[in-house]
Amino acid sequence: MLIKILGPIPRKVTVACSGGPDSMAVLDFLRAGRKDVDVIHFHHGTEQASAARNLVTRYCKDHKIPVTIHYIKGKPPPGASLEAWWREKRYEIINKIEGTVVTGHNLNDVAEWWIFTSLRGNPKLMPRACKNTIKPFILTEKKSMESWCKNKSVPFIIDPSNGQFRFSRNRIRHRILPEALEVNPGFLTVMRKKLKVRQQESEYKD
Repeated sequence: MLIKILGPIPRKVTVACSGGPDSMAVLDFLRAGRKDVDVIHFHHGTEQASAARNLVTRYCKDHKIPVTIHYIKGKPPPGASLEAWWREKRYEIINKIEGTVVTGHNLNDVAEWWIFTSLRGNPKLMPRACKNTIKPFILTEKKSMESWCKNKSVPFIIDPSNGQFRFSRNRIRHRILPEALEVNPGFLTVMRKKLKVRQQESEYKD
């Protein structure tokens, strides 16, 4: 249940919370650490979306945390990726928020992004910060996020679409990453080291 942080986190932040175990663990961790938090949640209009919204709003009400719900409406252009379109719409809203937005991205997300971009010929390390958004939990493995929720009795919901292979990230998450870890069990450790080196280089330049 070890939550690792990369870089500083401001005292006041907005947490982008989907209701999944990663973002719920981040929200609960920051709340328990006495950060001044509020929440932004996106409703994508899927079958499970209202259940996720209700879970997030209930948690926020129980802990007196301000929450704003944004509804993603419309459809992507013909031939465009629904997943990428949703992400684009979310960040259009997030980038207009005043102050720092924290996401629940973790070390497994870093590995998946590395694989995804490698398959496209340009391997990239997920950035810790972009515009007004930070990902300070990218040193933490996904299983630690899940353990936090279970051990702290933090509610969460699993979106059924996470198991649908029409999304590239799910193919990587459920098929390619497990195979990569069979080939190199230390793959996540390699990713963590790369993140730490880049952060140290960034701090040195500053």
